[in-house]
Amino acid sequence: MPEQARTVLAFDFGIKRIGVAVGEAELGTAHPLPGIAAPGFAAIGKLVKEWRPSALVVGLPVAERGEHPLARRVQRFARQLEGRFRLPVAQVDERYTSVEAESLLRGTKGRKAVDSVAAQLILEQYFHGRAA
Repeated sequence: MPEQARTVLAFDFGIKRIGVAVGEAELGTAHPLPGIAAPGFAAIGKLVKEWRPSALVVGLPVAERGEHPLARRVQRFARQLEGRFRLPVAQVDERYTSVEAESLLRGTKGRKAVDSVAAQLILEQYFHGRAA
């Protein structure tokens, strides 16, 4: 059985829904999991117990000019994750991930999966760039 110490969970925070993805740092790959209703801490706790990640990643919305309206809420969510689950939490610039996720899912019935595909893209960006 592969070591799970390098497993990472990622979240695309939304007011109503949170997209979720899981990936392996060593492979640099990620895949979407079913999204959860916000704020979702109980569901996140179950995911942490199941996947036993070594770190968490949260997509940080960045505006082209000024602060994105959700940025402070996302930063608070990231701090809450770190405090509740005692895991390191990285914040990654999520600019355009939802647009890219919608493009990938265009023509499918996976509209509800957009948030989790965005979380997958955020996690892959984290693996490939390791910088916000």
